[in-house]
Amino acid sequence: MPKIYKYLSPNFNDRPSDKELDLIVIHYTSMQLVNEALTRLCDPTAAVSSHYLIESNGTLHHLVDDTKRAWHAGVSFWQGERDINGISIGIELDNGGHDFDLPFYPACQIEALLSLLTDLVQKYHIPKERIIGHSDIAPTRKRDPGEHFPWQLLHNHGFGLWPETDSVRHAPQSVLEVQQCLTAIGYDCPLTDILDAQTSSVIEAFQRHFTPMEITGTITPQLKFNLSCFHT
Repeated sequence: MPKIYKYLSPNFNDRPSDKELDLIVIHYTSMQLVNEALTRLCDPTAAVSSHYLIESNGTLHHLVDDTKRAWHAGVSFWQGERDINGISIGIELDNGGHDFDLPFYPACQIEALLSLLTDLVQKYHIPKERIIGHSDIAPTRKRDPGEHFPWQLLHNHGFGLWPETDSVRHAPQSVLEVQQCLTAIGYDCPLTDILDAQTSSVIEAFQRHFTPMEITGTITPQLKFNLSCFHT
């Protein structure tokens, strides 16, 4: 593990006593300078925070104690749960995001993230597949960590979801079947059989995570194939 700078943010409260810590959410800071991000995450008037921030050079900041509820997710949903802050650890990556042309994530930053994930998964017995992005839990509002985030690399190290392309099942054909597949994975997708705005946002979030070269918000052959590779 890299050197950790600890407990800087006052923006937290208690986790609910009736729920387990079993999710990790990855964000980008969407700010050009890391000091700006640290200032905001530690500003009581901003009322936002995360448990960790990893600088582009791999420096790790521990801003909120893991046992506390940081304020990183906002209005969000995953696999039936809407209080994502209550059950998750939030990790911010120093990256300007889409407002600054979405820089690529440096190898040393990803190495620090992998080290942190290894520690958190072991310490809190978090299922490795329950490591997701902010855009997955808030697809109508957020795009982070963005299409340049190396989800497949994380999966190769044992973290996060990825299609099992060697074991394909029935590919969804109708809009309703696509919505049902997305819902089964964990997304907040309506079951309307209509390609409405929310469904399009969820599809875009799925594509941003799993097919970053194809982000259309529409039902494509690649989308159908990838959905057929998830065994939920």
